[in-house]
Formats: sequence, structure tokens, C-alpha cells
Amino acid sequence: MRLVLIAASLALITGLLGTPMLIRFLRRHNYAQAIRVSTEGEHYPEHQGKRGTPSMGGLAILGGLLIGYFGAHLFPLRAPTVSGLLALYLTVGLGCVGIADDYLKIFKQRSTGVRARTKLLGQAAVALSFAWMAAHFPDSDGLTPASHAISFLRNTGIVLPTSLLMLWIWFLVTATTNAVNLTDGLDGLAAGAATMTLGAFTLLSLWQYRQNCSFGDVARCYDVRDPLDLAMFAAAAAGATFGFLWWNTAPASIFMGDTGSLSLGGAIAALAILSRVELLLPLLAGLFLIVTLSVIGQVGSYKLTGRRMFRMAPLHHHFEMIGWPEIQIVVRFWIIHGLFVALGLGLFYAEWIRRPG
Repeated sequence: MRLVLIAASLALITGLLGTPMLIRFLRRHNYAQAIRVSTEGEHYPEHQGKRGTPSMGGLAILGGLLIGYFGAHLFPLRAPTVSGLLALYLTVGLGCVGIADDYLKIFKQRSTGVRARTKLLGQAAVALSFAWMAAHFPDSDGLTPASHAISFLRNTGIVLPTSLLMLWIWFLVTATTNAVNLTDGLDGLAAGAATMTLGAFTLLSLWQYRQNCSFGDVARCYDVRDPLDLAMFAAAAAGATFGFLWWNTAPASIFMGDTGSLSLGGAIAALAILSRVELLLPLLAGLFLIVTLSVIGQVGSYKLTGRRMFRMAPLHHHFEMIGWPEIQIVVRFWIIHGLFVALGLGLFYAEWIRRPG
């Protein structure tokens, strides 16, 4: 528990103190993201007040995560585990895809950034390489970081061959990263929701560590590799994001950009896969799922009927278009997300209580 607190504290301090330093640097060089402007045929919410706000704030989140995670390993001179390093690989790798996207938005003033196909190829390369490595590197007990079984609260009886496992992980990573990316449309919305999800994974991984099968004959134990290190990773990610949120909340002094949203999506996906609670992700990432479904519904409705379900998708922009203040949307969406996260943690704990010894 002490190491988890150290990881969270170091990351939080880095996020709080490092973000304003990044803001000053970005402002000094006029590194601001292009803002979409309404045209005669396509209307967007009025965000001209955000013009000039620096982007690429995800660099502060990544910096806090790395300092928190590795800093917590320095105190006891404890080596990072394969699971922790793989989670970092997926997070930083997807962050690099986001950096390329933010580069075009900032330096080329192209509000759409990297083409969708190019971005998906970059995500696929990182996700598939992560999947292959996660299926290898067994420990002394033969446990690999990722299980071949599809998991819910634990591993289920559905076991996949390596090729299908890699496709399954690719789908989870792509879906999660793009869901966080779609949610990052209002000041603080994605950062606040991600902090809740990462905090939930911290508690979940700590519980798996306390009840781990590696300790011997433990009733209702969890057969998860490196749960303590995953808790440290989750705590560092949560602390860094929470520190960044201080500067990202409305009115935002900085945007996280795709650097941040893709990194956070990767961190959340990695934790779900390595903690073996993959099918619990729709609850622990409930808001991200709702926002994604609103986009799917909007596109599907327009193609099938020629009519739109919402005034604008993603969903938070629909409420902007009907006149809700931005801060009201953000806080209410945080509340909804918090209820989903609480339900997910409740199901996880209830299964442990009810499971026969």
C-alpha cells in the first residue's frame, strides 16, 4: 500500500507542478490547437473563446505517470515487473500516435489532425505488438501477463488461441482509446472521468494483490500476475491525470490533446487486460461507452433514415447545442460516470463474497 501511495503522490505533484511549466512553454511558442469554426452547412458549438489555449497537455500526464511509477520503485530498489512495463509500453506507444496527431493540429493548423486510417494503423501496430508480448514472458508459475481466456470478473471458460487473442486485445485497445478520444471535447470531461476509472483499477488491483493465488492457499484467490505493480501503475496514472485536471477544468488553461486521450485510453485498456477484467470495462469506463454509442447511433441513423438522433455527436455536444452550460454538462456526466464505476466495483466485490471457497 505504501508503494501505491508513493506512486500516486509523486505523479500528482508532477501533474500539479509540471503542467503550468508546460503551459508557459507552449504559450511562449504559440503551440495552440486549431478550433473548428461553423460553416453554412455544418454547425459546431461556439468554442472561439478557447482559441489560443495550448494543447499537447498529455505530455504532462505521461511525465507524471513515468515519474510516479519509476519513482515508487526507487525507494525500495524494487525492479519493475513485465506487466507494469507492458502497461507503460501501450500507454506511451499510443501517446506517440497522439503526438503525431497533435503535431498536425498545432503546427499545420489542421483541426482534424492525422487521417483516421493512418491513426488506426498506428494504434493497431502498438496494440498488436503489446498483445504478442503480453501473451509471452511467463513467470516461474507459468503465468503470462495476459490470459488467453476472455475475462469478466475473473477468467471465463472461453479460451482463445494466440491469433484470436491478439485480435481481441487489438479490438479492446482500439475501442477504449477512441472512446476516450471522443469524450475529450469539453474542459475536464475526459480527464475527470479517466481519473475515476484509474482510481477504480487501483483499488481493484490492490484487492487482487491481497487475495492473490501466489501467496499460497488463499480462498477465492485471483490468478493475476503482478497485481501490486499494476496497482502502482494505475495509481501513478490516476495521480498524474488528477494533477493535470487542476489546469484542464473549465475554463481550461491547457487541453490534453490526442497525446493525452490516446495515452489514457491505452492505460485503461492495459489495466483491464492485465487485471483480467476485460468485460467489466463497459462499467468501469461507462461514460466513454455512452459517448461512443452516441456517435455510432448518430452515424447509423443518418445513413439508414437520413435523420440524426442528436443535434450533434458526440453526446456532450448535443447538450451544448440545446443550451446547457459547459460546466453543467461536465459535472453531470462525471456523476453518471461515477455511478457506473461504483456499480463495476460493487459487482467485482460482490462476486468475491459470493464465490464458494
